[in-house]
Amino acid sequence: MLLSLEGATVRFGGRAVLDAVGLDVAEHEIVCVLGPSGSGKSTLLRAVAGLQPLNGGRVSLDGRDQSGVPAHKRGVGLMFQDHQLFPQRDVGGNVAFGLRMHGAARPQQDERVRELLDLVGLPGAARRAVASLSGGEQQRVALARALAPRPRLLMLDEPLGQLDRSLRERLVVELRELFGQLGTTVLAVTHDQGEAFALADRVVVMRDGRIAQSGTPLEVWQRPADEFVARFLGFDNVVEGMVSGEAADTPWGKLPVPQDAPQGTRTLLVRPAGVRLVPADEGLRCTVAARTFKGTHVAVQVQPEEAPRLEAAVALREAPEVGDAVGVEFDPAEIVMLG
Repeated sequence: MLLSLEGATVRFGGRAVLDAVGLDVAEHEIVCVLGPSGSGKSTLLRAVAGLQPLNGGRVSLDGRDQSGVPAHKRGVGLMFQDHQLFPQRDVGGNVAFGLRMHGAARPQQDERVRELLDLVGLPGAARRAVASLSGGEQQRVALARALAPRPRLLMLDEPLGQLDRSLRERLVVELRELFGQLGTTVLAVTHDQGEAFALADRVVVMRDGRIAQSGTPLEVWQRPADEFVARFLGFDNVVEGMVSGEAADTPWGKLPVPQDAPQGTRTLLVRPAGVRLVPADEGLRCTVAARTFKGTHVAVQVQPEEAPRLEAAVALREAPEVGDAVGVEFDPAEIVMLG
C-alpha cells in the first residue's frame, strides 16, 4: 500500500478536525475525498503532506512512518486551488522549480519542462509570462510543476475550484487520461461531486472529521451509506418508513422494499428517476410545484396533499406544467434502504 493513515487525528482547540481516520491508497489509484466545508478533507491532505502535525495516529508512505519527516522530504507533490505560481518566473521557471530544488542539471530540467508542457497541452509555452496565462492554462502549469519531480503521490486540493464549469468538465476528463498514462497515484480533495465522480477510482465521503463512506463512484452513487451521504449527493427524496415484509409504510404511501430488507423503522431514499408521473387519478395524487431544466431532463417538484415534496426526473418532452395535477408511482429498482 503506497499510503496508509491509521487513526490519524488532528485537534484544533480541543475539537477533532480529523477524528481517528483510517485510509489506504494503493499504487496507481486515484482517490477523491469529497465533503462539505469543515468536514476535514483539506486537513487530511495537509497531514499527509507533512504541513499539519498529527495529534494522534500515523501516516505511512511505502510502509514507512512519516512522523518527523518534513514536507520537502516526503516525495509527494501538492497542487493547491489557487495554483500558487511564482509571478516573477516564466512558465518554464515555474515547472522547473522542483527539479532545481532536487539538483537536476540544466539540460535535464529543460528536457523535463518540454516533455511536461507537451503532456499538459501547452507545447512551446516555456518562455511565456505567468500573467499572460488564462485560469485553465495556469492550472496546467501548476500541474506540470507538481509532476516535474516525479512524485510517488500527487495530492490535489480543489484543483479545478476556480475555473468555470465547462472548463472544469473538460479538464477533469483530461486529468483522468493523463494520470492513467503516467500511472500516477493521486489523492484529491474537492467539494464538487461531479469532479470527484468523473476523476476517481474511489470516492471517500467525509463528515465532521470522519469517513462516512468509501467506495467506487458507482457504489457510492447507487448505495449511499446514510441520509447524510444521500443528501450531500443531492438526493432529497428521503423519508422514514415502517418496514414490514416487503413494503414500507411512509408518508408517500406503501413503498416496495427488497425481500431481505431489515424490518422496523428505517430511512429510505427514492431516486428522482424512480418517481414516475402518471395520470392524476392513479397513484399518489400531487400538484406540480416547480420545474427546473437540467439539460438532459427536467427536475419536477411535486407536492402531495399531506406529505413531503418529491422530485421526479422527467424527459424534456413529457414534463408537466407548474400547477398541473399528476399522480406518482414508484419504481422499486430506484428505492434504497439507508443505514
